[in-house]
Amino acid sequence: MNAAALIARHEWRRLAVQPFSWGLAAIVVALMAWQFLLSIDGFLELAPKLGGLKGAPGVTDLVAIPLLRGYSTLLVLLVPLVTMRSFAGERRAQTLPLLLASGVGNLRIVLGKYFGAFGFVLVLTVLVALMPLALGFGTALDAGKLAAALLGLVLYAAALCAIGVACSVWTAQPALAAASALAITSLLAVVDSGARLQGVDTAAVNYFALPTHLQPFFLGLVGSVDVVYFALLVFVALALATRRLDTLRSRADA
Repeated sequence: MNAAALIARHEWRRLAVQPFSWGLAAIVVALMAWQFLLSIDGFLELAPKLGGLKGAPGVTDLVAIPLLRGYSTLLVLLVPLVTMRSFAGERRAQTLPLLLASGVGNLRIVLGKYFGAFGFVLVLTVLVALMPLALGFGTALDAGKLAAALLGLVLYAAALCAIGVACSVWTAQPALAAASALAITSLLAVVDSGARLQGVDTAAVNYFALPTHLQPFFLGLVGSVDVVYFALLVFVALALATRRLDTLRSRADA
């Protein structure tokens, strides 16, 4: 097993044994379960009225997609809390020099920390996804639209985790790392708000906004431009984290 995988496994275990992580996971699942039950109750009330309408929305559009969209909003708060200790916690505990002295390259350390945090978020995403998927035992679901929405969520979570790890390596305070990640994510979410208020949704500024690339997945549309956008976010964030770690290593060796 290579060094990055070992670090990722260690990061995963660290998250798995922390009461904070379990509490966070319990809160997320409970909130999503509550929204899921409310959505089902609302759908059951509307079902008799929708039965006679041609092309009426089904359980996928009225229950599954709103649930996954709500989870995407929750990820903005969840991911910074998961990633805030990846490097900032090491620096605060003064254990980062030991990690840097292990002989593992900067990129592998960053990738290990990243995949450890992303794996934790991915498990939570799977737990949330099982809720609407369970409806498939009793009704027909739009598998294509659900698959596209889940793919978008995974890419979105991957980008948020990369941003969170990058913020964590730039500060020695986990709370500041979480706040920075939240601020950057929020900025990316509203960067095109002014343009949209003016009715502009095709300008270059719209390309940098997270919702511009996430919403098509919830409509069942998978575009290469959206996949590339999230991949670029991950690449840039991890590249900045690696660069910062190289600076910290240079200072430690000086």
